[in-house]
Amino acid sequence: MLKWKRLWPSLFLCLLLSACSGVEIPSDKQNYIGQWMASGVVLWINDNGSIEYEKHKGNVNTEINAPIKSFQGNDFEVGIGFFSTTFKVQKPPFQEAGEWKMVVDGVELTRIR
Repeated sequence: MLKWKRLWPSLFLCLLLSACSGVEIPSDKQNYIGQWMASGVVLWINDNGSIEYEKHKGNVNTEINAPIKSFQGNDFEVGIGFFSTTFKVQKPPFQEAGEWKMVVDGVELTRIR
């Protein structure tokens, strides 16, 4: 029994890591993939269907590292289990003056990678 108690943290970590990849990015959303930035905001949409998000505004810092659960129109929902949030995409990726841009949750982001 003692051996199982030692294995539980490892098993839990494996389960958590296996849940880190999200849905496959649909073919019509391939332009979402990349690292997007604006002042105080970084959004990395990975080709494995996960996101990394950081927002710094004053003394408030928000970080989300989670798989994409689904796309709903231009928006995408991320999270694990009951914990989820939806990123509202007012303007999907578009080119302007040779740069890729996207407006998410009211913030215009520029793709840097």
